[in-house]
Amino acid sequence: MRVIASSIRKGNVIEKDDGQLYVVLSAESFHPGKGTPTTQIDMRRLSDGVKVSDRYKTTEQVERAFVEDSNFNYLYQDGDHYTFMNADTYDQVSVPAEIIGDQAVYLQEGMTCILSTFNGVPVAIQLPPRVTLEVVETEPVVKGQTASSSYKPAKLSNGQRTMVPPHIQAGTRVIVQTSDGSYVERAKD
Repeated sequence: MRVIASSIRKGNVIEKDDGQLYVVLSAESFHPGKGTPTTQIDMRRLSDGVKVSDRYKTTEQVERAFVEDSNFNYLYQDGDHYTFMNADTYDQVSVPAEIIGDQAVYLQEGMTCILSTFNGVPVAIQLPPRVTLEVVETEPVVKGQTASSSYKPAKLSNGQRTMVPPHIQAGTRVIVQTSDGSYVERAKD
């Protein structure tokens, strides 16, 4: 299916003129004051994992491959593979770590993710946009620190670090974005 380059998003699979399939790692559109708007697409070739970067005019046509998106529940990690189960058919699929990438730290047992497959082979994954984690370590509030926009570093239960508001203490459950690990709000439990 031909689509314009500016509509390509992370996780899409495109077929280039060489006949190879590529999964999109990032897509960013640039609109300079003068000149032609362009879209920079960073992608990984499915056949051998080589990363490439291409720049297209935003209105240029790109061939988007048809992939099947299904809901899968995360079960467990086994070495460099993550096992997911289709909630409808109970089929289990092993997904290589490079497909999940940096988002692997946010996987939680039973979490429902959207797994994209091409001819039965996993090519991309979408985690829920937000996840709830517990703050395991944070610095105490500094007396006299009254600026409401000041944040302090905190370590989360998955080992990641993020910045949280001063009132958040160790043991507090917080919601963070899976895309960049940023604090959203305190979990309401």
